[in-house]
Amino acid sequence: MFRNRLTKVFRHLSKQARKQGITCYRIYDHDLPEFPVCIEIYEQHIYVAEYKRNHNMDEAAHYRWMEQTTSIISEVTGIPLENICTKLRQRKAGRQGQYQKTAASGNELTVQENGLKFIVNLTDYLDTGLFLDHRITRKMVMEQSEGKKVLNLFAYTGSFSVYAAAGKAAAITTVDLSNTYTSWAERNMQLNGFSDPAYTFVQADVLQYLKTIAPGMYDLIIMDPPTFSNSKKMDGILDIQRDHVSLINDCLRILAPGGSLYFSTNARKFVLESEKVHSRNISNITRATTPFDFEGKLFRWCYKITKPQTGG
Repeated sequence: MFRNRLTKVFRHLSKQARKQGITCYRIYDHDLPEFPVCIEIYEQHIYVAEYKRNHNMDEAAHYRWMEQTTSIISEVTGIPLENICTKLRQRKAGRQGQYQKTAASGNELTVQENGLKFIVNLTDYLDTGLFLDHRITRKMVMEQSEGKKVLNLFAYTGSFSVYAAAGKAAAITTVDLSNTYTSWAERNMQLNGFSDPAYTFVQADVLQYLKTIAPGMYDLIIMDPPTFSNSKKMDGILDIQRDHVSLINDCLRILAPGGSLYFSTNARKFVLESEKVHSRNISNITRATTPFDFEGKLFRWCYKITKPQTGG
């Protein structure tokens, strides 16, 4: 059953990927209840994340199940078993919305997307370092960055910053709470030869950092926050449904007139309280930014919000 499903979707998606020149893409995400895994291709490597569940198997049986599953993945894709990395998506206790880091092995790869290079790590963290679902959004940012002052908030490993630099942004500020990810973002920029002094990196709590920025400082802002965070490095707790209006309005305050904010969230039940946002120019671009390999299985929202030319 799994082999048949994977063969069908891989044949379809790999054909589209080849046509578009894409080498990193998702091929399976819990399509069958009996096989609750996410499978992504990163050029000559595969990332397999098993969703935590009550599978009623002992350790030995579960190991055999995973061994058989990865064997089928290797056969269908033609990628050798030694290039398949597996991990378990397991939530930490409490409502943190964060995932555990696995044992650090330093197993990094360099992959390409639209001619740009990115460092990914398929073993040491739950996520790989490159969110494949924002492939189209990143290209939109690149196409709109020339001569702009760009702010990348909750920047993770800085992929949006790389695209903004490729689009000839005049200045880019990359902000994340994690020193690890801020450093990773800087390495991604250096990997692509982007070392302009106007490209800066800030390790900070975004909620507090936004309050320190003068009005009208930026032309383009990207904000992709976690659904929930109670990191010890933060002064408070972030709940995106509760806090999104204040975050968006803080971004609109520091945008120049006519500037744009790209706002995204993975909160499945998210509802944008548009009547409280200080702009009427709000476009839901979720569908337009959904790549071919995420159609029908993407649980995230994406909006483009533009600051009025005059007035607030």
